[in-house]
Amino acid sequence: MLFKSAKTHTVRTAGDPVLRQTAARVEAVTPEIRKLAADMIAAMKVFDGIGLAAPQIGRSLRLVVMDVPPGDGAGPALTKGEKVLLPLMPVTLVNPRIISFSGDTGEREEGCLSVPDVFAPVVRPLRVVLQSELLDGSTVELECGGLLGRCIQHELDHLDGVLFTDRLAPAAAARIAGDLERLIRDGAGRDFKRMRRR
Repeated sequence: MLFKSAKTHTVRTAGDPVLRQTAARVEAVTPEIRKLAADMIAAMKVFDGIGLAAPQIGRSLRLVVMDVPPGDGAGPALTKGEKVLLPLMPVTLVNPRIISFSGDTGEREEGCLSVPDVFAPVVRPLRVVLQSELLDGSTVELECGGLLGRCIQHELDHLDGVLFTDRLAPAAAARIAGDLERLIRDGAGRDFKRMRRR
């Protein structure tokens, strides 16, 4: 009988220098980039995430994968971006950028696969206009709100070396400071690698 061998998936954790770098542009969608995207989607699922940026697996490239659930009840009406992108999940964004932010903001608790077991409220714009290439070579420019809009902001922050903990209000930052210090201290002992096999 043949058994499929389990693969080890790794996510880099807070304290790893790669998480503080500005990621490089993806010059072309090559077979290597397609494989990287597939590996990122697999890692995201193994770690039960809804988004993952390439720096989080140690590759400083402007590549993001997302698997946002179709309805989270966080908004009255879906934006065009939600209508287009949610049915495509999981989706890969190549060289994504936010070209505008809404003036209205909202607060919601966030966590991060690179900052495990730490959660805190983050204020972000409620909608963004995303411009990105997709793996099929097409380009989208869409207004995105709800959980999708928040996930886009969170993941694109990773491409510029920003963690959600950098965006906390002072009181929230103080509440998680001890947890974050422990995470970084413990992470140093395992080369800032969080691993799971599946």
